[in-house]
Amino acid sequence: MEPLETLEDFYERKFDLKFEGINADLGHFNVFRLEDCNAPGRPPVQYSRRDFYKVALMRGRHLYHYGDKTLEVNGSTLMFFNPEVPYTFEPLTEDATGYFCIFKDAFFTEYIRGSLKNLPMYSPNGKPAYLLNEQQDEAFALIFLKMIDELQSDYAFKFDLIRNYIMEVIHGAMKLQPSETLYKHPDANSRITAVFTELLERQFPIESRSQQFNMRSAKDFADKLNVHPNHLNRAIKTATGKTTTTHISERLITEAIALLKHTNWNISEISYTLGFEEPAHFNNFFKKQTSQTPKAYRI
Repeated sequence: MEPLETLEDFYERKFDLKFEGINADLGHFNVFRLEDCNAPGRPPVQYSRRDFYKVALMRGRHLYHYGDKTLEVNGSTLMFFNPEVPYTFEPLTEDATGYFCIFKDAFFTEYIRGSLKNLPMYSPNGKPAYLLNEQQDEAFALIFLKMIDELQSDYAFKFDLIRNYIMEVIHGAMKLQPSETLYKHPDANSRITAVFTELLERQFPIESRSQQFNMRSAKDFADKLNVHPNHLNRAIKTATGKTTTTHISERLITEAIALLKHTNWNISEISYTLGFEEPAHFNNFFKKQTSQTPKAYRI
């Protein structure tokens, strides 16, 4: 299974910063304006678990892949990201604005009874998205602005106050109805197939000799998607008529052909980038798919 995205990964991906353990003894907390984190050229948010919680006020239209579900959200939406459930989101508009805060479980564990995981929005089967009207957007945005101001202050008890602000957001959300606007996949099989396809495509194109395709089996994808391989295989076969392995093989051969046509890399280099341990394995795979060897195809 792929590792979690850690706070170190997050700061490097978003800001090219080395994480210095800010407030580490308190479980860490930070808050951001969304538009400050979406600089051009930043890599997309990967579909994975995190080792931290996240609460976001997002304005605009997004697709939010959460476990094997996909939510389409439009307008102002309050969203809760559970570290135990893999997720990603796709902005469908370029003018997305809003706020988000991140924190580790330890930021709360010594200050509240029970666990955040017991809250309905953080349940693995919970509903994490809450659509907001204009007045609700203004109210929640004001709370995030208070977090930003407080974090920059010298007040000795500012993190106690920030915890109260987060709980105000949580309790405000629990008074609302979570969004039931699911992206209109025909069924659960189509939903999980869409997330699988996106995860597969995110590994391409191969653009350098050091890049490597490293998810080559149904189990690799099932682990990433937090489902059993048999469930993934059944869903994809039902939705598309093809096996998971066939989808992976077809995408690999498409990329192999592109690399043979459009690069001067040798066969061993192409074999490596596509995740084959030995060039001979790549040769056998390519010939099985195309009835030609890579060398013959290139000629």
